[in-house]
Amino acid sequence: MARLQGTLLPLAVVVLLLAVAVAAAPSERPPKAQGPKDPQPPRNDKHKPKPKPMKVKCHDRKLYPYCSGKPMECPADCPQSCFADCNSCKAVCVCSVPGACGDPRFIGGDGNAFYFHGRRDADFCVVSDRDLHINAHFIGKRGADGMSRDFTWIQAIAVLFDGGHRLYVGARKTAAWEDDVDRLEIILDGEPVSIPQEADATWTSAAVPALHVTRTKAANGVLVALDGKFTIRANAVPITEEESRVHRYGVTSDDCLAHLDLAFKFDALTADVHGVVGQTYRADYVNRFDVKASMPTMGGDSNFATSGLFAADCAVARYAAAPGRRDGDGVAKAW
Repeated sequence: MARLQGTLLPLAVVVLLLAVAVAAAPSERPPKAQGPKDPQPPRNDKHKPKPKPMKVKCHDRKLYPYCSGKPMECPADCPQSCFADCNSCKAVCVCSVPGACGDPRFIGGDGNAFYFHGRRDADFCVVSDRDLHINAHFIGKRGADGMSRDFTWIQAIAVLFDGGHRLYVGARKTAAWEDDVDRLEIILDGEPVSIPQEADATWTSAAVPALHVTRTKAANGVLVALDGKFTIRANAVPITEEESRVHRYGVTSDDCLAHLDLAFKFDALTADVHGVVGQTYRADYVNRFDVKASMPTMGGDSNFATSGLFAADCAVARYAAAPGRRDGDGVAKAW
């Protein structure tokens, strides 16, 4: 019998006390983890944190004293693709103003949206006027089973202006997309345009002093302006994994189908302007699209097709090329 403070204890109680003491002793092995398991490491880019929305601002303090210098965050619909509308002092999505974005969805000068799919690996005149002509090069992807057309995007534009100058703006072909790697290529009259890779960096042409190119962000965004004639915003963008999944684009690992999102502003078009978008600026333009259609589509590919990216020979061409120069002479490649 055991004693505890002078008291005899039964053997059974002694055994029970020893068992409790052993159980209370620290174990050499850690207890099994309880609660939720650690999350699995991310397996692809979908789990990467999204970049913060880009901020834009107006710079002309004289014209916009109440808005100049005020940072404005891009809307949620276009966190990396907006610009500052200094008149309204708001950030506006590039794809919500006249221009072309995505599987080409155009917004015309009349404010109405429509689609023009064209053909992959072909060129079409977007705007054709007396002293300005803009062609677009379309790239594409074979459509899903049962589709009657290919998916298409605008990979590059060629701008012919002032009777002879030729400007190329395009997105380089790339496999894996990285936001901070610049994929824009700009060429004027056969000479590459080099601009420091930082937001608001500006290049002015020595040959055409009225022509300026400004980076709207450090990579993949520019504003091309010819004083008194036009302003073109061009952003190089990829087809994302999510877009490919939702729309069944079938994007492969060797090509993210880099293309351009474009916004246009014209200052001196004539009443005779034509082209896919150009005609929508005419006073006599009549919108014949079915307003109830989910994808109002403009046909007439043959009217807008050109023989090359720098050729002003579409059926509705209005451009007068400089004497002694052939319209078909190109200086830039599609890729």
